[in-house]
Amino acid sequence: MTTPLIITVAAVGAELTLEQQPNLPITPEQLAVDSAACAEAGASIYHLHVRDPEGRPTMDVERFRAAHEAIREASDLIVQFTTGGAVSDGPEARLAPLELRPEMATLTTGTVNFGDEVFLNPLPLITRIYERELEVGVLPEFEIFDAGMIATADRVYREYESDHHRHYDLVLGVPGAMPAWSDSVQWLASKLPEEATWSATGIGRNNQPVAVAAASSGGHIRTGFEDVRYLEPGRLATSNRELVEQVAAIATSNGRPIATPEQARNILEL
Repeated sequence: MTTPLIITVAAVGAELTLEQQPNLPITPEQLAVDSAACAEAGASIYHLHVRDPEGRPTMDVERFRAAHEAIREASDLIVQFTTGGAVSDGPEARLAPLELRPEMATLTTGTVNFGDEVFLNPLPLITRIYERELEVGVLPEFEIFDAGMIATADRVYREYESDHHRHYDLVLGVPGAMPAWSDSVQWLASKLPEEATWSATGIGRNNQPVAVAAASSGGHIRTGFEDVRYLEPGRLATSNRELVEQVAAIATSNGRPIATPEQARNILEL
């Protein structure tokens, strides 16, 4: 039986501005409308960053609370919090929203160049975030920007003697991290634990090739404004829904049914 394909929508991110993407959902009300539209188009997971009233990225717990409640009222999507935030956010800010106990949260398992900046994730911080996720019953999604991060994810999993389902997101094409080479998706996926599940994210123009590679290799796919602004060269996407629909078409053309949120929860053992 073909495994249904889970679509994650990273709707906001921490880098994109309203000038770059005027359709970026900022308020809880906008996030609610956006999440419902993405669910209707085939998304199962809503990866959440939040913004302050001026549109600036923030890790404020109350902004996460309002957004989380609005999305849950509007859809049955799995809500996945970021613990990365913006590259300028410190450890306390990155940890704080976990008190709201979303179903999932990310965990980046290594330091990586991020364009002209550095996304700092030393091992003590990785283990601190991981420990907190386990403490509050949140399923980690290991964010993999380079091959060494797979080994670190395995290390913390073993050191804590964990038994939760392991799910990874392979992020390809960030300047300074692993490029989206033609064999990057398959090569990284081959290094993951046999029982694990994984999705892949292609940044910018890499989004569609990476999605095709993931769909054809048994993986899942992430899309959304955080990762890609354009539906096609020269055409700005009008909504996250458009990007989800594009991924759903790729999945279908590769013979993969689209997972419902309920099916995604079963696949991820939530």
